[in-house]
Amino acid sequence: MKINFKRIIPVLAVSLLLTVPALAETKIATIDLRKVFDNYWKRQQAEAALKERGSDLDKEYKSYVDDYNKIKEEYTKLLAAANDQSVTPEEREKRKTAAEAKLLDIKASENTIRTFEGNARDQLDTQKKRMRDTILQEIRAVINAKAKTGGYTLVIDTASESISSTPIVLFNTLENDMTDAILTQLNVGAPPAASTKDAPKTEEKKETKK
Repeated sequence: MKINFKRIIPVLAVSLLLTVPALAETKIATIDLRKVFDNYWKRQQAEAALKERGSDLDKEYKSYVDDYNKIKEEYTKLLAAANDQSVTPEEREKRKTAAEAKLLDIKASENTIRTFEGNARDQLDTQKKRMRDTILQEIRAVINAKAKTGGYTLVIDTASESISSTPIVLFNTLENDMTDAILTQLNVGAPPAASTKDAPKTEEKKETKK
């Protein structure tokens, strides 16, 4: 089969001409996602709840440790009583049996503590991941809506880093940066107690200087 290059070359040329304007129309916006995430009031609220849950788990853990120490102390006393030469051999044997039973309680208490530690860690990790995923989903929804309204075809996170922990975005004029706008929109429904740190303060300082 023969290929007609005279027909193909013009088609390629037209395709390239159509592609160049498409690239020229690309409208890019930037956002500091870390700043938005850190200063979103729901993130602060979620972290407070996470901290409170961690505090409750710490109290529960302390209770298990106190029980363990109490059992261990009882075992020490029983062991000392089992070695008391002033009592009859039968009584010593009886106390020895009680000490051995208490030793089993110690091992059971140790297992309980280990299991609790693992479960508590998993609970906190799961709650933290769920909180993070939910908040990022909300932030992305606002970003997507604003990007569509503004006619942007791409939004780049200026806070992102490479595998070697170096910035991915090395230069940015901030001409189309939507960080403060997104943060302000997200914090519109914030309760009075919530703090929105960076964006509002920065704007106020700029206005004062003017």
